[in-house]
Amino acid sequence: MARIMSSSLFRGILMHLRFTQLLNKLSSFENRVNKLPHSIIYGRLISINGLVLEVVGLKVPIGAQCVVERIIDGKNLNIDTEVVGFSQEKTLLLSLEEIQGVFPGARVFLKTSSNINYFIKKIPLGIELLGRVVDGRGQPLDGLSPLSDECYSINKINSINPLNRKPITKILDTGIRAINALLTIGQGQRIGIFSSSGIGKSILLGMIAKYTQADIIVIGLIGERGREVKDFIENILGKKGLKRSVIVAAPADTSPLIRIQAASYATSIAEYFCNNNKHVLLIMDSLTRYAMAQREVSLSLEELPVSKGYPSSIFSKIPSLVERIGNTNKGSITAFYTVLTESEDDQDPISYLARSILDGHIILSRYYADLGHYPAIDIGSSISRVMPDIIDSQHYREACYFKKLVASYQRNRDLINVGAYVSGTDAVLDNAIKLWPKLEKFLQQEVSEKSNYSIARQDLKNILF
Repeated sequence: MARIMSSSLFRGILMHLRFTQLLNKLSSFENRVNKLPHSIIYGRLISINGLVLEVVGLKVPIGAQCVVERIIDGKNLNIDTEVVGFSQEKTLLLSLEEIQGVFPGARVFLKTSSNINYFIKKIPLGIELLGRVVDGRGQPLDGLSPLSDECYSINKINSINPLNRKPITKILDTGIRAINALLTIGQGQRIGIFSSSGIGKSILLGMIAKYTQADIIVIGLIGERGREVKDFIENILGKKGLKRSVIVAAPADTSPLIRIQAASYATSIAEYFCNNNKHVLLIMDSLTRYAMAQREVSLSLEELPVSKGYPSSIFSKIPSLVERIGNTNKGSITAFYTVLTESEDDQDPISYLARSILDGHIILSRYYADLGHYPAIDIGSSISRVMPDIIDSQHYREACYFKKLVASYQRNRDLINVGAYVSGTDAVLDNAIKLWPKLEKFLQQEVSEKSNYSIARQDLKNILF
């Protein structure tokens, strides 16, 4: 009898456990159902015009993120898109990836999630980004764990009130002798590196990233070769440098919208750390590729070109991006932007615009690069607009005289080489000829060599006196 009662009691307990598990499953299912939207918003794809997808029946704001259904081999491989404009009853979307396999009449849904409102663009910002490599949307590219939901914040793009900008007073040590001594840069300055292809732009950027004194380094690789991402991490930054860096990569094969977002996102990361009392070094390679991506989007939306294919909107987009950089009451952001020049053409609209809005420019010369002279900085054509305000008068006079010697030698180089110059005709040129081996050596620097500001300053003085 006791055995029968024991067996009956066991079955009763087992049935109770099963009933409890069933209730838990029903409760979990009910929670998931309650989280579903009351209505599903979707439209229909009616045409594709270049990069632009035209949709009817979908009324959502500009910037909203949507998905276009795509079925390949029986699998749902939906495409992420973003609303970029309107045309009468049509909503215009730009795809963030390749659109092969999309069919006419495909449904287009507003992208939804239980923890992210896609009407408001959110991006990951926080200390978790240090040491990470992400794309323009903040998604990891390094194969490490995804960023936590708590890391996502609303993307607020705010310009700095000109009256709230702190003046540039501190010298930024870049570790590069020619820049420290002759083109001294201050914390919070915006510098353009102007270069055509193949003359050492990436090498110079690597030296700046490796040697510059900064709390945080943010590197935006916009529209460049995908190979550069891994090369930057392994051969330039190294494990030690990566720990204090964030890399935002949007190579040339990504959507133009991703490239635009990557540039803005890299700037937002720099702003985040600046607001947390950090001195940030922002390196963006390149500003020209960002402008080209803006051009692709604008022309797809049928905006008229005004100069070398660039629409008029680009002349407001670049200043809006660059003017987010500077010194604040909390921290500072110093930025280096590379600008690609076509055969050193000064009339390139992006080059011309960048010169006018940046606080200085470093010009790389093909003549020096062909001679194996690295970094191939053309000292005579380069300038730092804040340099006179952050260094002492003696240093400024020495730097000006050094540049005068180099300019004098370069102007008369042909005469000197053929022996046509008569010594004693020009005292400055005589001194330039005498010091030229030292001047040339001063301007050159090995990639593995670091030259602090104090050392560069002393070396300059030793050459001239």
